[in-house]
Amino acid sequence: MLLRQSVLAGIADGSVTLAFRRWTRPTVRAGGTLLTAMGVLAIDAVDEIEESAVTDDEAEQAGFADRAALLKELALRPEGRCYRIALRRIGDDPRLTLRDAATLSDRERTEIHRKLDAFDRSTGMAWTHPVLRLIADHDRTTAAELSAAVGMDKLKLKARIRKLKELGLTESLSVGYRLSARGRSYLDGN
Repeated sequence: MLLRQSVLAGIADGSVTLAFRRWTRPTVRAGGTLLTAMGVLAIDAVDEIEESAVTDDEAEQAGFADRAALLKELALRPEGRCYRIALRRIGDDPRLTLRDAATLSDRERTEIHRKLDAFDRSTGMAWTHPVLRLIADHDRTTAAELSAAVGMDKLKLKARIRKLKELGLTESLSVGYRLSARGRSYLDGN
């Protein structure tokens, strides 16, 4: 579930506590969490709701001026059913702390290596180390440049780089990627 920057800011300051989506099936579930650019969100409820039942107050809780503005946005995606999602910020993005860890224990290094090997095996292609090395050698390397260099579809590669980011090895920049301190430490030790 993607959220606009203005909505994320509202969640962070507590003014936004709801989101509305039109889905053929929900992409989040009550009791789950969602990792976003501004931190971790708790998904407290996911309820199917008729558009006619949405109130002005709920629209404002979702960051809209009023019900009409919310319904106008929902109309951009006519397929699916309307869902109301209750959410709140519960903490910082754990990847931020992880990626700043410049010193790795032998256990951490072994665990990273095990996970990278599993990523490679699951795709039938040794892509993790070549991509990490390319990013290390060229800060701000874009997904298009990386995909051309490793011979992989750009969208597939972006999804795979998110796995590297979850391990704290890479950082997304406004343009491209760079290796984190943790990623550099891992590469330097291998």
